[in-house]
Amino acid sequence: MSDHTVKSYDDELAHLTAIIARMGGMAEAQLSSAVQALANRDDDLAQRVIVGDTRIDELDNEVQTFAVRLLALRQPMASDLRQIVGALNISGEIERIGDYAANLAKRCLILNHLPVSASVAGVVRLAELVRSLVKDILDAYLERNLEKAIQVWSRDEDVDAMYNGVFRDLVDQMTEDSGTITAATHLLFIAKNFERIGDHATNIAETLHFQILGTQPKGERPKGNTIGVPK
Repeated sequence: MSDHTVKSYDDELAHLTAIIARMGGMAEAQLSSAVQALANRDDDLAQRVIVGDTRIDELDNEVQTFAVRLLALRQPMASDLRQIVGALNISGEIERIGDYAANLAKRCLILNHLPVSASVAGVVRLAELVRSLVKDILDAYLERNLEKAIQVWSRDEDVDAMYNGVFRDLVDQMTEDSGTITAATHLLFIAKNFERIGDHATNIAETLHFQILGTQPKGERPKGNTIGVPK
C-alpha cells in the first residue's frame, strides 16, 4: 500500500479506538453517578443516568457501523483484524455496562421513596470495587496494557466473594426486620447488577488479551460461585 493509504488506514483504526474511549468514559461516568445516586438517595442524578444511556447506545451503533465498514473495505488481517473484531466485542460489553447503570438508577428511584429502607452500605462497597475494575480495564484498553488487563481478569473472584457477602447481609436484614423486605429485594437485584458489570469488565480483559496476543488468558477464569437472584 502507498504511504497515504497506510496513514489513512491507521487514522481509521485510531478513530475506532477513540469512539471506544468516549463510550467507555461515558459508561464509567454513568456507573459512578448511579453509585452516588444510590448512596445519596439522589433522584435528579438517577434521572440523568437513565437519560444518559441513550448516548452510549448511539456510540455503540457508531462503532458497529464503522467497524463493519472497515472490515468490508480494508479486508484486514492478523493484528488489525483482531483489533477491529475486538472493538466490536468491547463496544458491546461497554453498552451492557451502560444498560446496567441505567437499570440501577431506575431502582434507586424506587428505593428513595419506600417508607422503610435497608442498609445500602454493603452494596455501595461492592459498587466501588466494581467501578475500580471498570476504570482499570478501560485504562488498560487505551494503554494496551496487558498486565493491567490480567489484573482485572484475576479480580473477578473478589467481586463474586463480596457479592455473596452482600447477599447474606441483605437476607439477614430481611429476616430480622420484615419491614425491610421490599427495599432489600431491590438491593439484591442492584447487587447482582454490579456483579454482572464485573463480569463484563472481565470479558473486556479477555478480549484485550486476544487483541494483543491472539490468545485467551491461560487457565480458567478466576470465578467464585455466586448465590442469590438470577442474572
